[in-house]
Amino acid sequence: MSDQTSFNAKQTAMQWENKVNLNLTVESREGHYSRPFEAKNLVIAGWTGRNREAMEAHVAELEEIGIARPKRMPEYYRNGLNLLTTDTSIEVVGDHSSGEIEFVLYIDKDEIFVGLGSDHTDREVEKTNVTVSKQVCPKPVSAAVWKYSDICDHWESLALRSHAVIDGQKALYQEGPVTTMKDPMDLLKEFEDRGGERNGLVMYCGTLAVHGGVRPAQSFEMELRDSVLNRSIRHRYDAHSLEMGD
Repeated sequence: MSDQTSFNAKQTAMQWENKVNLNLTVESREGHYSRPFEAKNLVIAGWTGRNREAMEAHVAELEEIGIARPKRMPEYYRNGLNLLTTDTSIEVVGDHSSGEIEFVLYIDKDEIFVGLGSDHTDREVEKTNVTVSKQVCPKPVSAAVWKYSDICDHWESLALRSHAVIDGQKALYQEGPVTTMKDPMDLLKEFEDRGGERNGLVMYCGTLAVHGGVRPAQSFEMELRDSVLNRSIRHRYDAHSLEMGD
């Protein structure tokens, strides 16, 4: 790339400011209400495990299917805002993509919300480039979110669980506490320390090891459970596979 081309690319990046308006439903201690959210930046935080042994297990899963370990942990992958969707069905190319459950942060100035998402990823492309593998798949999220201020005092009591529906059979896919991943405020601080902007940020915050190995599924079900306030956020989506051209 020539110096001029590089300069023009940087200028375009500086001038471009995309925004996506999401209509979230906040489930708070005071009740439920609709809450518009202007998303300005989508980031997938990877390799966020608090327990090194558990994180190494997930790295080993991916290495088994040809995906190299990261150069640093955590890593922050930038993706397009147009990938975000609360729909209950998505379309993917081929039959080599899969979902993985994550808690998701929404930052609006000093207000923080926590929701649920799936970092649906193309595993074949991931062998070549992790960022691109995430960019080629939609990113399902729940419309429902919780106020972080409602749960920060009992964060360690929250848990994630996902199920995969494969050939009509439902199987437990992932399960574990949110504390498997680093504290969300630590992830946010490190992102900002690396020059990231928090206002309008949507951040996926890492996933759990998989039962039975990473594999595609026709449907993916996920749940974020709060045992203290006795409530859950749930979301399910179908992944429709499009035929690949020659």
